[in-house]
Amino acid sequence: MAAWGERLAGVRGVLLDISGVLYDSGEGGGVPIAGSVEAVARLKRSRLKVRFCTNESQKSRGHLVGLLRHLGYDISEGEVTAPAPAACLILRERGLRPHLLVHDGVRSEFAQVDTSNPNCVVIADAGESFSYQNMNKAFQVLMELENPVLISLGRGRYYKETSGLMLDVGAYTKALEYACGIKAEVVGKPSPEFFKSALQQMGVEAHQAQ
Repeated sequence: MAAWGERLAGVRGVLLDISGVLYDSGEGGGVPIAGSVEAVARLKRSRLKVRFCTNESQKSRGHLVGLLRHLGYDISEGEVTAPAPAACLILRERGLRPHLLVHDGVRSEFAQVDTSNPNCVVIADAGESFSYQNMNKAFQVLMELENPVLISLGRGRYYKETSGLMLDVGAYTKALEYACGIKAEVVGKPSPEFFKSALQQMGVEAHQAQ
């Protein structure tokens, strides 16, 4: 206990991942990882600030939070830093109109974004929507642009569900990068800006967080 206390000396906030740390997704909403519900509750009772950082891009924050509450977690939508809302801010700031290659479950996050006459592509973990037709359409949009912009919500290679390992968005992002000869802009982990945003929302400095 003393060693644990020393490790937390000067720490004011904790950033927690969700998928694979709190729960494994899958049929029926997934299952909590043993001990994680109690661990989150204990952190919430402590003096530490807690924020949840996720690359989840198949569900809106509202849907994700509802699922986690159903599994027993004490969590609110305002405590979650996710790539889709962060991407929407970037799109508005830069006047970008995206062609969306995303899962239907996260489209609601882009409801207030202009998607007419696209001048960029936003790619996320689209699941079954990663068909040849949809990938090729994203490729065509990028190739028609003078200065193509590809924004990827995360860059993971794969993740775990209760049914096994699943390909993540990074594999498909790499395919578009290779085909178009461009480099994607990553919104989400492991982008340093994504973590900085979470820290700012908590009101703590990097050296004060775990």
